[in-house]
Amino acid sequence: MSILDTIRARSTAKHYNAGKPISDKDLAALREVLRLCPSSVNLQPWHFFEASTREAREKLLPAIMDFNRDRVLNASVTYVFAAQKSVTEPYLDRVIEQEVADGRFTREDAAANVDAGRRQFAHMHQNDLKDARVWMAHQAYIAMGFLLLAAAEMGIDATPIEGLYQDKMDEILGLKDTNLATVFCVSLGYRSENDANATRPKSRMPLSEVLTIL
Repeated sequence: MSILDTIRARSTAKHYNAGKPISDKDLAALREVLRLCPSSVNLQPWHFFEASTREAREKLLPAIMDFNRDRVLNASVTYVFAAQKSVTEPYLDRVIEQEVADGRFTREDAAANVDAGRRQFAHMHQNDLKDARVWMAHQAYIAMGFLLLAAAEMGIDATPIEGLYQDKMDEILGLKDTNLATVFCVSLGYRSENDANATRPKSRMPLSEVLTIL
């Protein structure tokens, strides 16, 4: 299928087939999708917590709102997306260190320039705009979009979940005294045959109402 065919065909799973797990090969591919997701200034200010066993997903349930619990419990895997709460110098050091190790720069001054630009942008959000936490949470949504599209391309169903108690999830994951905070979850697996959402026509606003050509 073309990418447009995939987008037109996908829909959010409302009910999962608990007896049909994602294969180890596909699970490894989903992990790599998350690792490769883009972010503003390549900051990658996120961490993904994977619950790929029923026992692990059960531990998450107290932080999931009632109407979403089956979408976590019966899925094959649920990812909790966490984002950093503040910009830290050690983490900025770590990002440029990895970029150098990955061979992104052929000149030392190029690495220094990229590092300086990223720090300036991150410090602007941290110190001037004072929206660093929101900005970094926005990056997690970019990763979610890539995960949803990749899963659909692989024939895997998914459910983005914002109906959760973030503070409780932070408690469950031991994030209270860290620089990470829960943003949302995504469950993935294979929908059950009685998931009516799979057969409902897709409804989106017409292009004329969401796009203006300048």
